[in-house]
Amino acid sequence: MDHPYLVGLIGAGVRPSLTPPLHMAEARALGLTYVYRPVDLVEHALPATAVGDLLAQARVFGFDALNVTHPCKQLVLEHLDELSPAAAALGAVNTVLLRADGTTIGHNTDTTGFETAVATGLPGADLAEVVMLGAGGAGAAVAAALARLGTEHLVVVDVDVDRATALAADVAATHAGLRVEAADPDKLSALLPAATGLVHCTPTGMADHPGLPLDPTLLHPGLWVADIVYRPLVTALLTAARAAGCRTLDGGHMAVAQAVDAFRLITGLEPDADRMSAHLRDLVARGA
Repeated sequence: MDHPYLVGLIGAGVRPSLTPPLHMAEARALGLTYVYRPVDLVEHALPATAVGDLLAQARVFGFDALNVTHPCKQLVLEHLDELSPAAAALGAVNTVLLRADGTTIGHNTDTTGFETAVATGLPGADLAEVVMLGAGGAGAAVAAALARLGTEHLVVVDVDVDRATALAADVAATHAGLRVEAADPDKLSALLPAATGLVHCTPTGMADHPGLPLDPTLLHPGLWVADIVYRPLVTALLTAARAAGCRTLDGGHMAVAQAVDAFRLITGLEPDADRMSAHLRDLVARGA
């Protein structure tokens, strides 16, 4: 008898997430029984610190895995038995496997997902000089991926310069050979002319946070631009970047790649990345 999978997603405001339908559609295509349910902290009036109790309950109810998102990616660490190297280096987990022997291991597919997204969606891109907007959890995952991809100089830009400075120090400490600096947004006019790439890791441009994260006149044809926002897929930033002659990478690439990695970890099977990408883009187009 095939193993029936039970998976959950823990985070704040996760009820509209496209991750559950994305996973379940791929599971159906592979002939698997796979139930994936969101556990929304806001909906249940639970604090982020409840992640430990929810993990314990998931063990009791026989869950195979949990995806974990904001604001629990760091808080879940103390409740896990083991971390993958990528998760340990980042100090953040977004995928937890609950093993048959009762132990747990945390992975981070955000960082591997962005790495795959750039490698497949921007082949041959010059990664030497990159400016990254946003020093939150997504920024940390992206910075680690850029280091693995061969970026030589990374500038972390955030309105909270202290947060940017802290992330820059963490990335530099774990990736020898990568030169990392922090800056505030006012420095973009001086930074972007020499940059080969720009990665956007803030909520600006999402359906609920429309707008541009920078002055579009700073964009130039020698710059590739990647956005991790995927609802909408074509953000105001990507529209401006394309008008400026930039190569672009929409957030759907990272969303699918991290889901592919998580699905593989959970099931041990190889999902069809192209099929998952087509399904995600269909979901976004339909406003699911």
